[in-house]
Amino acid sequence: MAICSRILVRTGCFEAGQAVTHRPTLAPAEVLFYATAAYPCSYLAGRVARSQVASPIEAIDNTQYSLLVQHGFRRSGPFIYRPHCEQCQACRSIRLPVAQFSPNRSQKRAQTRHAQLTATVIEPCFSAEHYALYQLYQKTRHAGGGMDHDDVAQYIEFLVRTNVASFMVEFRQSTSDNAAGVLKMVSIIDRLDDGLSAVYTFYSPEPQHAYGTFNVLWQIEQAKRMSLPHLYLGYWIGSCKKMSYKTRFKPHELYVHGEWVRG
Repeated sequence: MAICSRILVRTGCFEAGQAVTHRPTLAPAEVLFYATAAYPCSYLAGRVARSQVASPIEAIDNTQYSLLVQHGFRRSGPFIYRPHCEQCQACRSIRLPVAQFSPNRSQKRAQTRHAQLTATVIEPCFSAEHYALYQLYQKTRHAGGGMDHDDVAQYIEFLVRTNVASFMVEFRQSTSDNAAGVLKMVSIIDRLDDGLSAVYTFYSPEPQHAYGTFNVLWQIEQAKRMSLPHLYLGYWIGSCKKMSYKTRFKPHELYVHGEWVRG
């Protein structure tokens, strides 16, 4: 949900003097929680949204960040936030208990179709090749959403800058005339104390491919190998078609009224 970082960075919309009075006990004393000004919801037409942002991020170590994610927060660039809408509770954090996951028939097909992709884990960094793929993905899959016009500085702020334990993953398709392989997908992932958090993934917008599904399956397997119990997939909205893929991974859990419940 990159819209939050865009609004905060471009308009500086912390409301003066409006520190949220409720401070989660899991946060260190120097961290404050601010409510953003209202902005158009990027998922539900005609609605406005607000976010609760933890600040300053420099005061939040990886253990504190992990606890915040367990309580419905998420990271977008340098910002750690969660929905804070007065009249709407549609956004639900969703996570997968990876040890119990079993792929369905469609997911198995996606895994087989893209099994030839080679994954390479790297430190978060700027790459012109990554940025070109990001621009193609945004213009093809999310035209008009605002992020399709991101310049290099905005891209770096959103996907490269991080103050927590993060890593990038390149997925490449081998070819006979390209030793490195053709870049097909890039993921940015945070490592938490209790799991992995899928920050963002962009990929080659090719028809009849299932890169997104394959990517979630890859992250599930990585969490298992790292002996981490969960994969956090961000937010899910029942009426948002763009998010419907998340609940196809079963079993899954939703964060509802302060508790994780089986979806």
